[in-house]
Amino acid sequence: MLSDPSPILRYFDFAHLPPKLKLISEPFHALAILMDEKLPAGPEKSAGLRKLLEAKDCMVRANLG
Repeated sequence: MLSDPSPILRYFDFAHLPPKLKLISEPFHALAILMDEKLPAGPEKSAGLRKLLEAKDCMVRANLG
């Protein structure tokens, strides 16, 4: 790992979600962890993780119906 884990990673947790939403959220969690481990800390990484979180939230909401 290049640096300490990004604080935003806590928002990618999916354990509390029902199975239908876990299915959607889990791949975003895995990608966020991978990107956090592989990329150096900096504004672009922070922005990318924020946008990934926004995308995850949209996809989870899309599966609520």
